[in-house]
Amino acid sequence: MMTNSIAIVLDAVNNISDAGSSLITIIGTKLAGKEPDKKHPFGYGRIEYLSAMIISVIVLYAGITSLVESVKKIIDPGTPDYTTVSLIIVAVAVVVKIVLGRYVKSVGVKVNSDSLINSGEDATLDSIISASTLVAAVIYIFTGVSLEAWLGAIISIVIIKAGVDMLRDTISQILGEKNDPDLVKSIKHTVTGFPQVQGAYDLVLHNYGPDAWNGSIHIEVPDTCTADQLDQLIRDIQLKVYDEHRVALTGIGVYSVNTHDEEVIAAKEKVRNIVLSHEYVKQIHGFYLIKDPKTLRFDLVISFDAKDRKAAFREAVEDVRKAFPDYKLQVAMDTDFSEE
Repeated sequence: MMTNSIAIVLDAVNNISDAGSSLITIIGTKLAGKEPDKKHPFGYGRIEYLSAMIISVIVLYAGITSLVESVKKIIDPGTPDYTTVSLIIVAVAVVVKIVLGRYVKSVGVKVNSDSLINSGEDATLDSIISASTLVAAVIYIFTGVSLEAWLGAIISIVIIKAGVDMLRDTISQILGEKNDPDLVKSIKHTVTGFPQVQGAYDLVLHNYGPDAWNGSIHIEVPDTCTADQLDQLIRDIQLKVYDEHRVALTGIGVYSVNTHDEEVIAAKEKVRNIVLSHEYVKQIHGFYLIKDPKTLRFDLVISFDAKDRKAAFREAVEDVRKAFPDYKLQVAMDTDFSEE
């Protein structure tokens, strides 16, 4: 207000919204750390996503209102009146925001908090915005050309873009994004490291906050495994996966694999060749053949690239049916939740 500068005023409005955002981050992080209870047995970690969404909306609102004010000043411009004190204040603010942005973002990365990362990025962006107001002031002082309103409009557009990007990313996380391919690969590698496990499939991960992961998986084991052996194997897998990846496998399903019948093994290879000849079939697993009554069961993973996944599934199953007309087919359509 001292300088009659719309650009500096809008920078201040943006800073006020950031202060409110930081307060929301503090409250959200505190609530997210609450212990699970009867009402929310999976904990309160997802509050982090809600607080990140609120921050995004605040930033977006600040950008839109700032743009409106900038347009008004473009239509009816005012004359800025810079003082040495005001420029020093803005210069100090630039330095503080640079330090603050780097610190907050580094803490956010360290604790895996989207809210803190968003706040840190916003503070870094603010330092650029504040620096641009200094540049505009210098240009006006030496040339008499006022870029205030136009700079304010540019600042507003930058803020709006940041708000939209943050909101889009947060909504995507709330909706549920695909599993991290690297995490999926490492978990499957751990699971298949057990000698009895011949394959690991259908890994599904659910997060209840940035560091709270539950999941389920199917494993293929020889049909000679007894119930007590399976029980011990499943417990060992759950412990090792949690120790190495901090993921709680709350469910482990079992596929039985024929190990001794050469005729069954040959049938499995034949079915594999048939289904994998279809473009959108990514994988077959859980294969088991029963001779009496004649039954074939297996799962097919159909790619998201298929225009009609169900049609692609039916075509592959129909080809298997033609090759094994005397068998009853029990086939499930599966999804690769980490497909790239």
